[in-house]
Amino acid sequence: MIKTFGLCRPLYTSQYQKDLLRFMCTTVKPGSTEKMECKTVKEEKSEVLIECNTVKEGKAEVLYPKNVFYNPVQEFNRDLSVAVISQFARDRLTNPAEGKKSKQSKVKEETDCMEIDGKDENKETIAIVKDEKMETTDKVQDENEVELEPGKKYDNGIKILEGLSASGLRSVRFGLEIPGVNSIIANDFDENAVSFINKNIEKNNLQKLLSSSCDDAAMVMYRNRNPRDHFDVIDLDPYGSPSKFLDATVQAVKDGGLLCITCTDAAVLCGNAGETCYSKYGAMSLRTTSCHEMGLRIILQCIESHANRYSRYIVPLISLSIDFYFRVFVRVHTGQGKVKRSASKMAMVYSCNECKSFSLQRIGALIPTKGSNFKYSPATGPPVTDKCEHCGSKHHIGGPIWADPICDIDFIDRVINRVNDNKDSLKTSERIVGMLTLQKEELQEVPLYFKLDSLFGFVHSETMPLIQFRSALLNAGYRVSLSHAMKNSIKTDAPHNVLWDIIRTWVKDHPVKPVRYEDTAIKTLLEKECTTKVSFEEHPEANPKSRKDGLLRYQANPEPHWGPKPKATRAMSNELQEERKRNLQGKKSKQKDQMKEEEGNDAKESDSNNEEVKKRKLGGNLKQKTVELDSYKIWHYISLRN
Repeated sequence: MIKTFGLCRPLYTSQYQKDLLRFMCTTVKPGSTEKMECKTVKEEKSEVLIECNTVKEGKAEVLYPKNVFYNPVQEFNRDLSVAVISQFARDRLTNPAEGKKSKQSKVKEETDCMEIDGKDENKETIAIVKDEKMETTDKVQDENEVELEPGKKYDNGIKILEGLSASGLRSVRFGLEIPGVNSIIANDFDENAVSFINKNIEKNNLQKLLSSSCDDAAMVMYRNRNPRDHFDVIDLDPYGSPSKFLDATVQAVKDGGLLCITCTDAAVLCGNAGETCYSKYGAMSLRTTSCHEMGLRIILQCIESHANRYSRYIVPLISLSIDFYFRVFVRVHTGQGKVKRSASKMAMVYSCNECKSFSLQRIGALIPTKGSNFKYSPATGPPVTDKCEHCGSKHHIGGPIWADPICDIDFIDRVINRVNDNKDSLKTSERIVGMLTLQKEELQEVPLYFKLDSLFGFVHSETMPLIQFRSALLNAGYRVSLSHAMKNSIKTDAPHNVLWDIIRTWVKDHPVKPVRYEDTAIKTLLEKECTTKVSFEEHPEANPKSRKDGLLRYQANPEPHWGPKPKATRAMSNELQEERKRNLQGKKSKQKDQMKEEEGNDAKESDSNNEEVKKRKLGGNLKQKTVELDSYKIWHYISLRN
């Protein structure tokens, strides 16, 4: 039995802010996910019960309020972040020249303790000065001998900010698993969340390395815009879109620093609400087969546009579409000359409404001049006519999107090697290696992709095997790859008419039903003549290496209800949330039953009303006849008297 004591705020509104609280947590099995009861006692007032969970992930063990969700599927996100930041920290310390600032923004850092002997570039002397309290100094003569230990503070180590920490699980893992760290700030706007962060810091003995902050994430970054206060790494994992934090983020990171950004509003970025995407990211998203990669490129375009306002630009290291969210790792550099090239990295997308063929139009153009100089000018276009050249349908226009490579292959290789050397420390290491290997295999200079099922689904034909389709492209002299964002994807530098020629050749042996030719778009596409010599003979490079090696690439749903969880609430207890879920179950069927019941009641009421109306009418007629009969009798009596 483990008993821990600390200060905590209740999960209620601000009227309880001044109350002093104390809670007692009891766990049965350390290292497992167990229920706990956190008794929250208010001084001189009644007792309030708060239920908590303890979660162990990686080397961290943290307390979670029961009404704050813990999604185990996101462990892949945190494992990947640990691996990427660890490699970045090593690169930063062993190759300090990469992090040097440009002349325009070069500021002498008072906290810089790194000494470099530049006499021999291959054997740099790096002095790593640990915390003064430890009274130890490691001096390394060779880069390969640098051994940084996680959980220790280094004066010349990296500074990390997690802007939206919740319980602080991610920051605790950073402190325990990332070597070469100077300091970590775990920030959250909710004071109750910060109280749990403090408890988790104490629980994992990270008081010297990790500190908490209770503030708006944007304001924390705005207050650290001074180059002396910049962070080496900023991690943002918001609920939904990070767009409102990006302006502050690109100003608070060091030159050459790392941004780790998550976007969970995949529906917006994938074209379900293009107008909302434009308002948040400054780009129109399209509902196409390559919408997941397009969402990634919209995010990179948005970060780049924010950085350009401050004479900065980004270099993507890793950009992944994972499960129900996006995760990008980019480095931010300063240089007005490079910023001028940003327009040439952006492109508009023309996507056919029917066959989903697409064309990209760069916004800017680089014209080489003398030496290594360029002339910057607007690009010429458009690349399409008013109708699709393949099926004759109209186009939708999306973007702008990032049209340059979305990853750095050299950096990915270093991360993969690091993960392979530390497989036991990362639970999702197999998937990390598989996803990164798949992204490394992608054609970097080719934006967007097709989905094989969609290509053949458009013409209502039997789908060709993936290896056979890839062989046809390779035999025709073009390159082809998969995309990490979609299973059965086709990314190629072949013109789109070559793809359709392959499909036309396939359809000759696997004919489409005649009724399908009634569709004008399908008829227009299939009746065109083939201009490409198509060979379906299997090519030796048709099967990708990641597929041959059996790497874990496209993971199946790991558990029921594994997607994004509802946003955490303060005032609603767990019991109320469960009751609300039960009440909302079968909501649509209940509404239908209620509507049918109301319609039945209305019908009964109308029938009863009709009967009453008939009775009233009948009664009125009887009265009228009675009156008429009485009048006749009176008239007859008077006539007899006379």
